[in-house]
Amino acid sequence: MCIVVFIWQADSRYSLVLLLNRDEYHNRPTKEVHWWEDGEIVGGKDEVGGGTWLASSTNGKLAFLTNVLELHTLPHAKTRGDLPLRFLQSNKSPMEFAKELVNEGNEYNGFNLILADIETKKMVYVTNRPKGEPITIEEVQPGIHVLSNAKLDSPWPKAQTLKLNFKKMLDVYKANDEKICVQEMIEKLMRDTTKADKSKLPRICSTDWELELSSIFVEVDTPLGCYGTRSTTALTIEVGGKVSFYELYLENNMWKEQIVHYWIEKLQMQ
Repeated sequence: MCIVVFIWQADSRYSLVLLLNRDEYHNRPTKEVHWWEDGEIVGGKDEVGGGTWLASSTNGKLAFLTNVLELHTLPHAKTRGDLPLRFLQSNKSPMEFAKELVNEGNEYNGFNLILADIETKKMVYVTNRPKGEPITIEEVQPGIHVLSNAKLDSPWPKAQTLKLNFKKMLDVYKANDEKICVQEMIEKLMRDTTKADKSKLPRICSTDWELELSSIFVEVDTPLGCYGTRSTTALTIEVGGKVSFYELYLENNMWKEQIVHYWIEKLQMQ
């Protein structure tokens, strides 16, 4: 499970400001944010499936992914983490790539996928749930959005809390004419362990499990090992094309940080 909050094309200084908590088993092999082998893609890597949950490219494309919370999953489904990579490696627009997935939706477990092109200012949301229904494709409008483990902007308690507090912090930075401090935003927004009221849980899985997952920052002991937030990534893309990744990630039970900067070539030349 993961949660993402972002503001898209609604700030005079930034095309995108995004914060993402990735929840996974702590013992699952993972590579932190880094330059991939082709030298054109930056993102983390799931070293089991080989894909990613968030990545961007030097040509101004971006993709991120969350799983859909569901009781039953397909044991031999394709890995969802390949979807962001396929988009970034393609020459297709967000909408073109989304339409390409229409006939593939039933080959994956539930996913929410965001595809964006910074140069054309186009962002598209794709999901293959509910089961048995055609893939949903929607253009994402400018503004603040939250994506957790249901549809985009679903009013789950932690999503509503995160969206509200994210907006408050952005408003303060803007009012004070201050540059956004992603480290401060992570500390104040993404480490929140407050759980939802049981009456507001979605009632998809067991109440106990949903309660454990109902906080923005997740940490729970399971028979398979510790599960929860193992990385928090902040991604900012300035209007002029500067891309900045700041990531806190767990490695051998210690929190470490990784920073990557680069420029979107097309925007830098404008």
